[in-house]
Amino acid sequence: MEGTFLEETNISQEQNPLGAAPVGGLILKFAIPAIISMLVSAMYNIVDQIFIGQGVGMLGNAATNVAFPVTTIATALALLLGIGGASNYNLEMGAGREQRASSIAGTALSTLVITGAVLALVVLLFLRPLLGLFGATTDVMPYAVDYLGITAVGLPFYVLSIGGNHIVRADRSPTYSMTCVLTGAVINTILDPLFIFGFGWGSKGAAWATVIGQVVSGILVIIYFGKFRKMYLETGMLKPSAECLKAIVSLGMASCINQIAMAIVQIVMNNILRYYGGLSVYGSDIPIACVGVISKVNQVFMAICIGISQGCQPIWGFNYGAKKYDRVRLAYRYSMIACTAIATVFFLCFQLFPHQIVSIFGTGSDLYFQFAERYLKIFMFMTFANGIQPMSSGFFTSIGKAKLGIVMSLTRQVLFLLPLIIIFSLIMGIDGVMYAGPIADAAAFALAILFARRELGAMKK
Repeated sequence: MEGTFLEETNISQEQNPLGAAPVGGLILKFAIPAIISMLVSAMYNIVDQIFIGQGVGMLGNAATNVAFPVTTIATALALLLGIGGASNYNLEMGAGREQRASSIAGTALSTLVITGAVLALVVLLFLRPLLGLFGATTDVMPYAVDYLGITAVGLPFYVLSIGGNHIVRADRSPTYSMTCVLTGAVINTILDPLFIFGFGWGSKGAAWATVIGQVVSGILVIIYFGKFRKMYLETGMLKPSAECLKAIVSLGMASCINQIAMAIVQIVMNNILRYYGGLSVYGSDIPIACVGVISKVNQVFMAICIGISQGCQPIWGFNYGAKKYDRVRLAYRYSMIACTAIATVFFLCFQLFPHQIVSIFGTGSDLYFQFAERYLKIFMFMTFANGIQPMSSGFFTSIGKAKLGIVMSLTRQVLFLLPLIIIFSLIMGIDGVMYAGPIADAAAFALAILFARRELGAMKK
């Protein structure tokens, strides 16, 4: 039976549309659903931020920022297994090894479930110490406990949804992947105002809305692999394999490290804002709330660029595995142009409409808007160049260059931004955080271009 299946489903490199269809059309087919999925994923936190800002106020916004490192860590684990699994799956399929590809997908899926459950347990057991570590002030702590104590319940489903949807896209079902994430986000968006304003639950209402949306998204992923999958997947393949897990971690580590680095930067920044904000005219709570709002705005931009990268990953991976290097180079060129165009649009919005953007997330004092607008203009000054680095990191991972992908992931957050935030704040106080951003962005952009040119040039013609 297995042999018959493989004979029927063994699509040759020449027949697979990833290796034969026009590259531009493939990018649109895969990238648009991936972009929508990433945007919708980002909207979970953004919608919560908007409604909490309008219904609870500045302290509610600060609470979501303090709790956000947990979401970032959960995303890191989901991408470690999801992107690692999907990248390996695409490379193995490109090389014609379907059964090996399916075994990797099975290990990735089961490990996602286990990892999400363990993370939820750790967060619930160490809730207050973690929030203190993440920078919660005395006034913010009660709101943060309410929000994170509830959203932690949804973490297993969140991890499965984010990671599992990468496997769904690799299985040539980008539209279903988009539907999973979109359904959960729509539910969250509908329930947020109902729970916050209708039931008067405040930040707890936003948290429960998020959990319900994540549960639905996770269940839809389970349904896909139970009923609608294209890949050959036996029940035995769901048992985690050490060999498969090693391969998954190898290619997923770059994306994971990038997210972990973001979490570390968030934690360090929150604590720096708490300390140096307290020494400034703004106080501690205003900077923490403002930076949280602006990081959510930046998420929208990054979601689009990462979505383009994720949409291109099956194309890059399959064609690299099939040694069709011209198609790899063409796909990279198209994705670079798209990311740069989108980055330029966001740069103009950040520079021209800072007050309007910040106002979406609720009201505040004159000092609140003064800090927020200044931070948005300065910290995000290099936005026009910021799409290349995350896109390139995804590119290196998808072609099996795991170490290069990891280095690329570390450049902005760990190698540049983190030390600059610490050094500049010692010299300039809270203003140092603002000026660290564009310098780190410029350095990361330069390295991404350098590595990409070298790697593309090294491919055999």
